[in-house]
Amino acid sequence: EIDVTRLEEMREQLNASRGEKLRLTMLPLLIVAICKILPEFPMLNARFDDKAGIVTRYGSVHMGIATQTDAGLMVPVIHDAQDRNMWQLASDIRRLAEAARAGKAKSGELSGSTLTLTSLGNLGGIATTPVINRPEVAIIGPNRVIERPIFATNPFGGRDIVAAKLMNLSISCDHRVVDGWDAASFVQAVRRLLETPVLLLGD
Repeated sequence: EIDVTRLEEMREQLNASRGEKLRLTMLPLLIVAICKILPEFPMLNARFDDKAGIVTRYGSVHMGIATQTDAGLMVPVIHDAQDRNMWQLASDIRRLAEAARAGKAKSGELSGSTLTLTSLGNLGGIATTPVINRPEVAIIGPNRVIERPIFATNPFGGRDIVAAKLMNLSISCDHRVVDGWDAASFVQAVRRLLETPVLLLGD
């Protein structure tokens, strides 16, 4: 469970200055966080050829974006996502989703992913069990952001009940390649970044 209150505030502030231009959703910010953390967890950015018994780890992040289309689920890919800023990622997500839904995505845009994000947006629930996009070894599922009361420490050392925007982040892994401890540690590292969103803006 991640407190995305400050992240949502930052996102709204960034969007407020854009006018009619492309606006940020949660996904580009999440991709930035994932790309910053993945070098510490290379076992997650990998593919497993189970017939040959070979695991291939990747330095570059080729992020698959699970997209529902009239022809069924497709996974367009943002290649080298680690080299893209949040605005470029937002543009890529929209462009690839539109191409996939229109049946115009190129074969190179639908192959080569090393890790996949899957989200149902407002249709989603508060928790999911995403299905791995084989031969990848992990898939990440951000869930719906909901507002709930939480306890927060006030400046006087007491505790207040305040409204917070919370989001569960789900992950599924192939345990032949990824230990549960590593998967949980990865999610906690991503959580720390998302709960301190100014860190997303630095190198």
